[in-house]
Amino acid sequence: MSKLSETKESLERIQRFDPGSLARVPDLGELLCFANAIDPANKLIRLYNQLSVSTLDDFPDFFLDQIKKQADADYNRFKALLEFAPDQVQSPAQVREQLVSSIDKAYPETFKVIQAHIAYGASKSIDFQRMENEARALLQAITDKADKITAKLNEDQQQAEQVLQDIRKVASEQGVSQQAVYFKEEATGHEGLANTWRKYTIRLAIGLGGYAVASLFIHKIPFFHPETAYDSAQLVASKILIFFVLAYMLFLAAKNFLNHKHNEIINKHRQNALMTFKALVDAAKSGESRDIVLTHAASCIFMPQDTGYIKNKGSSPSSSVTELLTKTVLRADS
Repeated sequence: MSKLSETKESLERIQRFDPGSLARVPDLGELLCFANAIDPANKLIRLYNQLSVSTLDDFPDFFLDQIKKQADADYNRFKALLEFAPDQVQSPAQVREQLVSSIDKAYPETFKVIQAHIAYGASKSIDFQRMENEARALLQAITDKADKITAKLNEDQQQAEQVLQDIRKVASEQGVSQQAVYFKEEATGHEGLANTWRKYTIRLAIGLGGYAVASLFIHKIPFFHPETAYDSAQLVASKILIFFVLAYMLFLAAKNFLNHKHNEIINKHRQNALMTFKALVDAAKSGESRDIVLTHAASCIFMPQDTGYIKNKGSSPSSSVTELLTKTVLRADS
């Protein structure tokens, strides 16, 4: 190995050294650790870091040998701290102080040896012509990189515009269908109420039937047995009154059930109309056909409809459809 390679290896070794590893607190404890050697070691390593490895190519072997010997000597000082074993010396505290002191005292000697080489490296780095060339090269590299980034941004912009168009298209297609959720919520609410009133209707029907059967035999009970014509009339009137009250409650329960069931089906129809609206509009070729589809969808939503539970007497959209068909024929003829 050449003197230059050996010197570079020694210099890089001490430049890469971690001064924090000198403390050894877990191994030596607080009393014998080398925590106070970290700062002097840091200072010494900073001095070596000011000497660029690249400047060693310009030095003759004599100066390379000086730098190598000094770097090896300082590294051995670090190594002595790393290999310190209290059980192998007679006075561990005294030896510890000597080792720490050797790190502290090494800085002036090292500075004396390499300060001239550091100055040379600094003067070499201030090479304005080289700096100009490097700046031009860097500027060209930045320009090339900027051109690549600009091309990439243009490509990304085109992709973003395409994605935006797709999003707008999906939003326009789903805009109408998204409104169907309101009718779905209404249908679900009416479905729950219809089930509740169905239970009330069944219970009242059973109660009314039970009362009708019981009323046939209630006069057999001694307490309710009429003694006079007045008692008989009063018993009959009571039976009829109770019967009509139960019948009226049954009628109201059944009516509420039918109303909620009717509203549930109506909202289901409205939901289905909005869900299928976009597909029907896309299938229509002309604007008139789309108007017809829109009229039917609007009539399904806004006009009364028969569901089998409640009969609604409302206007039919047939007149609007006929009007649109007439307009279509007239436009085709013109």
